[in-house]
Amino acid sequence: MVQVTRHVVTRFAPSPTGRLHIGHGWSALMAYDAARESDGAFRLRIEDIDGTRSRPEHIDGILEDLVWLGIDWAGEPIIQSTRASAHRAALDRLIGEGLAYPCFCTRADILAQIAASGSAPHGPEGPVYPGTCREMDPAERLCRLEEGQAHAWRLDMARSVARVGALRWHDEGRGWIDAEPSAAGDIVLSRKDAPGSYHLCATLDDAEMGITLIVRGQDLFEATHVHRLLQALLDLPTPAYRHHALLVDAEGRRLAKRDAALTLSALRAQGVSGIELAGDLRAGRFPLGIRVA
Repeated sequence: MVQVTRHVVTRFAPSPTGRLHIGHGWSALMAYDAARESDGAFRLRIEDIDGTRSRPEHIDGILEDLVWLGIDWAGEPIIQSTRASAHRAALDRLIGEGLAYPCFCTRADILAQIAASGSAPHGPEGPVYPGTCREMDPAERLCRLEEGQAHAWRLDMARSVARVGALRWHDEGRGWIDAEPSAAGDIVLSRKDAPGSYHLCATLDDAEMGITLIVRGQDLFEATHVHRLLQALLDLPTPAYRHHALLVDAEGRRLAKRDAALTLSALRAQGVSGIELAGDLRAGRFPLGIRVA
């Protein structure tokens, strides 16, 4: 059941892969204000499990940017990589229950399989994994594991959905949503180069932090279907959700770090007041042609 409480606990969970841009600041303020309006708590989590792109120096930048906007948070920031043992324990549980399997495919293998099929189904994030390793002979699977072959772990989606049955979750903008995680296919739970995937780690950490309302961008709406399934499989509480619109630039492109979107640190360097900027963002006034999509 969705938690019903007047003491709202929200969070902001950026990845330290670059400086925060205007869109991050807008989202953080919405989560912060949702907690303040209920005399609740706003918490901070640094999602640093992407070891190839995360940089420690960006953590300091994130904290600096939030303070500049007038945002504070309850308790110490949670560093996601320090929770690896909890993530692994959850993965082991799913493996032990026969709901996860090792996948030895490389990205090149998967692309080749999809191309050869000619009719690969598409999910929210593109072509769905065809399930090659799900059908692997158990003896071969065991042999490969014993040989130490590199592998990821995937969720057996069909078996998992059959285990829990029908599920729902509540979005403040859309009302009750019937969960449809099957569209995502056999999602990755643990990559070859990381102990946990975004889906698994974010779901576990939100529960551990006591989050009751998740405020995040519309781009993560589809991911919520998967997160609702993981909550059911792992006996975790289900928070309420608020998926907000995204900001775009003057050309209509979604703001993104990789596109060098306008950063909060750049505005600070220009002498902009963080408190005044926060007020503008709350009022829907955005700089330099930025607008709501």
